[in-house]
Formats: sequence, structure tokens, C-alpha cells
Amino acid sequence: MSASSPTSALSADDLAALEAVLKALASERRLQILEWLKDPAAHFPPQEHGDPELHGACNLFIVEKLGVSQPAGSRHLKVLVEAGLVIPTRRKSWIYYRRDEAAIARIPELLRSI
Repeated sequence: MSASSPTSALSADDLAALEAVLKALASERRLQILEWLKDPAAHFPPQEHGDPELHGACNLFIVEKLGVSQPAGSRHLKVLVEAGLVIPTRRKSWIYYRRDEAAIARIPELLRSI
């Protein structure tokens, strides 16, 4: 293994994005949210205004399942959104969250580049 292989150096933006992703993944609760959002219909009750496959799960259902306060749940979701791992969608007066599969798939590529 060579000491350094500058074949695909990460940009400052990539490094900042990777840092945000790693911080987001450094929480058991946020990892659990990502796991549940792989199959929202299997993990959450039926939703009135959002399709689980298209929109994900309602923030209230996520917070309830986490067993945390609304502010704590909102903070976890905000970290995941800011890291680009989940996508929020407003439907009526609710916010639904779904995984950003393309961003999640890029994580191993970013890790291999460091």
C-alpha cells in the first residue's frame, strides 16, 4: 500500500460534505431513522397526506417511534437533511422525510477517496 495516492483528491466541498455525513451517522438514533426510511410502509402507520414510497414518513411518526421529544426529533431530522441524507417534502401542514439514495450511495466513494 503506498503512503499517498493523490489519484482522486477530495475538494474542500467534498471534505465538508463528508464531515457532515460522518457526524450525522455518528448517532444511533439517526442511523435508526435511516434504517426505518428504507421501508417506511413497514415501519410507520398509514399516512393521510403522503405516500410512503414517494414522500417517506411523516415527521410526527418518526419522532414518536424514536421515543424522543419533538424538538429532539426535529434536531435529528435536521442533521440528516443538512448532511444531504434525507429529503424533506411538505404535504399539507406536515413534513415527510425520505432517504436520498444517491447521496447515501456516494458515501463509500467519498470514504475511499480519503
